[in-house]
Amino acid sequence: MPNDSPERRHRITAQRAGPLLVEGPVEVTLDDGTTVSSDRFCVALCTCRRSLTYPWCDTSHRRPARPSRTDSPGPEATTELTP
Repeated sequence: MPNDSPERRHRITAQRAGPLLVEGPVEVTLDDGTTVSSDRFCVALCTCRRSLTYPWCDTSHRRPARPSRTDSPGPEATTELTP
């Protein structure tokens, strides 16, 4: 983008296990053609698609997967320690 002035450039920061941080304001076009926008100075764009507020990140990627009922031990699985 050699013809773009520095005022038009936006910084995007990619995080290894997280969202894309984009200096705003931004306008995002989704794959269904709808457009969403934010006037914030920095926005986090979800890259894992686990966000309930997609395309905005709500940190859902940080939550561990919920264990299934068969994975979690019930009260009958407690052990007693003997001295």
